[in-house]
Amino acid sequence: MSDTRPISELIACQKSGWSLEQRFYVDPEVYQLEIDQIVMRNWILAGHESEVAEPGDFKVINVANESAIIVRGQDGALRAFANVCRHRGSVVCLEEAGNKRRFECPYHAWVYDTEGNLVGARNMPADFDKSQYGLNGISIDVIQGLMFVCFSEGPPSLDRAKSDLDEPLRMFGLEDLKVAAVKTYPIAANWKLAVENYQECYHCAPSHAEYAKMHTLMLDGKKMARVQSKMLERMQSCGLRDMELDFTDLDAPAGQQGYGYSRTAMFEGYKTGSRDGAPVAPLLGNLTDYDGGASDIMIGPFSYLLAYSDHVVMYVFTPVDQGNCQCTVYWLVRNDAVEGQDYNRDELVWLWDVTTYADEEIIVNNWRGVNSRFYRPGPFSLMEINENRWVEWLLHELRTASSVNG
Repeated sequence: MSDTRPISELIACQKSGWSLEQRFYVDPEVYQLEIDQIVMRNWILAGHESEVAEPGDFKVINVANESAIIVRGQDGALRAFANVCRHRGSVVCLEEAGNKRRFECPYHAWVYDTEGNLVGARNMPADFDKSQYGLNGISIDVIQGLMFVCFSEGPPSLDRAKSDLDEPLRMFGLEDLKVAAVKTYPIAANWKLAVENYQECYHCAPSHAEYAKMHTLMLDGKKMARVQSKMLERMQSCGLRDMELDFTDLDAPAGQQGYGYSRTAMFEGYKTGSRDGAPVAPLLGNLTDYDGGASDIMIGPFSYLLAYSDHVVMYVFTPVDQGNCQCTVYWLVRNDAVEGQDYNRDELVWLWDVTTYADEEIIVNNWRGVNSRFYRPGPFSLMEINENRWVEWLLHELRTASSVNG
């Protein structure tokens, strides 16, 4: 018999410390509530400023049924606009990225400049005022080179994240990096399963041989403490400072976007996340040596960074529709690094490319099982604490939204 309970009752009955009930993944009404009240209301990492460094440079990002043009204006300012023509609603820009002085709608040829102003509209009435039909603006902000967009008119504040993450991000010179590679991985599964999978390393040892041979997150407390202590002894001499921030999920300050930072040791012999543990690019920022660690950075519920000493990997999860999502991965190196001389692209991307393909298979298999009539939620393990926290945050957001919406 199908579950017809109101969403508010579904949320109230969700067992704490257990995976979500099936309806959270398969119910179109739940999905639409998530899009309206969670996805569109939080900041989403849209890339790095180096991608739009010159006037006219632009890129397009798509989230669910929304599309945004991020563009560097002729005046040098960075802006974001809804990729929707003000005439009859066609998508304006069909390219993924490039450089333009004008954006011309492919339907009726309305033309917009890089500041979003309508500058051309053929055969309109004499009293037509072009100044009233510019592209709709979208909130955009930058944290040390990292571009974020939010499709809500009242996004959470990034002030605390900017302040508290200032030092850790500067250690790696985030502002002075460039995108060496970017790849989007389509995943035929509900978006929550993709984000949940990223939150935990319970699956790392059995599913990611390449990752598990160098990263230590799957170790128990005592073994982790031993390898962590060795990294901490090296850290300061390498130009890094020991610090941890945990204002994620429900611990985010009121009105602020959640964020976090921590650094974890890798196994001895691994300086960075590469095939053999050897460096794959020049050291970042003002670092002087390798401490053998990797930093996890989180800003908002969809955007995650992994900072090695010589490169940064950025993960962004976005829904496409109820049963499909995508994971966009960026690899960043120093902006003065030369491909073929300072880094080899294939070696740079190797670890997280093979890991993401493996995750795609895992997540799709999970989605298939969740859709079964035999699916029942199960209890989280002691290694799924972060996933449990994320699920509790999701339930809190849905509970708030469902109570407001009746």
